[in-house]
Amino acid sequence: MNETTGVLVLGGNLNALTIARSLGRQGVPVWVATSPNIKLACFSRYTHRTLPWPSGECEAQVDYLLELSTRHKLGGWVLFPTSDESAALLSKFHTALSSRYRVSTPPWDILQWAYDKRLTYRLAAQEKVDCPVTMCPASEADLEACAFPAILKPAAHVAVNRFTADKAWPVANREELLARYREARELIPPDLILLQELIPGGGESQFSYAALCRDGKPIASLTARRTRQYPVDFGYSSSFVETLEVPEIVAPSRRLLAAIRYTGLAEIEYKFDARNGRYKLLDINPRLWTWSPLGGRAGTDFPYLLWRMMMNREVAEQTGRNGVRWMRVSTDFPAAVHEMLRGRLSLGAYLRSFRSPVQFALMAADDTLPGLLDLPLFAYKNLYNRYKGLLEGPSLKVEGLKSKG
Repeated sequence: MNETTGVLVLGGNLNALTIARSLGRQGVPVWVATSPNIKLACFSRYTHRTLPWPSGECEAQVDYLLELSTRHKLGGWVLFPTSDESAALLSKFHTALSSRYRVSTPPWDILQWAYDKRLTYRLAAQEKVDCPVTMCPASEADLEACAFPAILKPAAHVAVNRFTADKAWPVANREELLARYREARELIPPDLILLQELIPGGGESQFSYAALCRDGKPIASLTARRTRQYPVDFGYSSSFVETLEVPEIVAPSRRLLAAIRYTGLAEIEYKFDARNGRYKLLDINPRLWTWSPLGGRAGTDFPYLLWRMMMNREVAEQTGRNGVRWMRVSTDFPAAVHEMLRGRLSLGAYLRSFRSPVQFALMAADDTLPGLLDLPLFAYKNLYNRYKGLLEGPSLKVEGLKSKG
């Protein structure tokens, strides 16, 4: 297979590596545009070329993409985001970018329902999908109604700082809530701070519905349990995931996607609440997710199927098979040790995680270098993001995201 219409991937993280491998193995040219601190995908044999990614204003980044198309004759290539930020960029400037590229994200009037959790929970209420009790406090006075334990979380990933990097801050009492709320207000605008009930349970209670959709209708899909994550309590990403049947989350997920006529890739996250036996919506991720290589092993190679759809090629309806596992060893090992120390995981159960079929996040016989560089690059990225967040957090500038409340 020798394709000439390739993809330009925005970002060099693990999601970018997944895209490079998925499409490169099919003969599709893959270029990566990334900042200097996130370069994992650049070391893949399937990445044909690496370009710098400019920091600064969104308009300047769009102009850069348009200029790349002209300079390198990339007309008709597919743009792939790898993060919430790059997905939002492509979505907000969908019309301008579509003059040169095929944009794999839907326009902003659709994607915003996934990007902004305030809108996500409003959509859930409209479609009668269970979600945790959530409020957007306007001031400290609104915190009086909080029941503990609870969490504070950002409504959108608008910047890199310690709050958005941690994803959620647990609070056990009013004193802790006040301290954390005041800290969060220094890092993001107050109307982007959510206060939410804490659903008990660990990774064994976390589930996902993943799909490639066209106009709100899933074409390829699977359901999975995100059994372990790292860090353990509020993980930045999953470390061990396994496909299994979870019919309870299929129908609500389809309602959400149909309601906004979603086109593209999406992962819809739920947590099972053992107190009432309900699966409650947490997030909708409007781009590729960390454990997406599991789809390829389970029969639903999401990046390649998305590329085919963007190229107007046939994509047959398909569902990923059950019993397939995915693991990122560098983060799953410390997560597993933590769970064993808590008495929630036995050594035997951990070792059984490696039984076939298992898809490793980075180790690949045909693409060895990224696996060797995983641990040092992962450590560097986290240290860089935390250092940058400490320096830049209080002076955050938010663009293009207005209050919905």
